Order: sequence, then C-alpha cells, then structure tokens
Amino acid sequence: MEEAVRKPRWNAAPYFIVDDVIATANFYRDKLGFRYEQVWGDPPCFTIIHRNRAHIMLSQPAQPGSMRPNSTVDPEQTIWDAYIWIDNADALYEEFTQKGVTITAPLCDQPYGCREFTIRDCNGYTIGLGQIIE
Repeated sequence: MEEAVRKPRWNAAPYFIVDDVIATANFYRDKLGFRYEQVWGDPPCFTIIHRNRAHIMLSQPAQPGSMRPNSTVDPEQTIWDAYIWIDNADALYEEFTQKGVTITAPLCDQPYGCREFTIRDCNGYTIGLGQIIE
C-alpha cells in the first residue's frame, strides 16, 4: 500500500496593533468565539487569539493611538486587514448576527468562488470570512 503523501500546512497570523490588548482579546472571545490562553507583559501588551486554525496576534504599543486599520487608507473600498477561510459561512454569519457583531458586507456568493461576508472588530479592523464554494 502506498504511503499517503503529506502536504505541508502553512498558517498565517495577522498582527493587529491595538490600544488595549485585554479589551480586544475579550471582544474576540465574547463576540467572535476566539480563545486565548496567555497574555504577555506587565502591563499586558501581547497575546495570540485563535479559533480553529485561525490565529491573530494582538500587540499593544507603549504609546496608544498607533492603530491603523487598512480601511483608514481608503474608506470607500472593502479593504480587509485579514481574511479567514471558514467551513460554514451561513452558520457563522448567523452566529455573529445574533451576537451583534458589526457586519460591513452581508453574506453573498462572490464570482471568485467564495461565499463570504465582512465584519469590523472593536478597533476598526476589517475581517473577511469566506467559505470556498465547491
């Protein structure tokens, strides 16, 4: 029997600069279903949040006010700060809607083969969430 060939698995973690690591991590936990196990620094200045295999690094600089979501560059366009591929866009859209998450682009099928929607977090970062349509 031929041994299965394992493909390398790549993951990425966007790095969001935020004014309050704890408040942001708790927003992601309470509203978006992410988790975090540890916060580094005294005062707290860094953590990694995760849900399934999606990770986002949150960092709090010494001087507040350094956040710069991509949408501040061109607010007229949908410019994501991160894009996360998901398994069930309809279920996640319903979950986020029920939790009062800010939806900036509603659930729809895109011509490039994704069923997706876009949210905005508590700091103005924009995240696209898409399911590959088979």
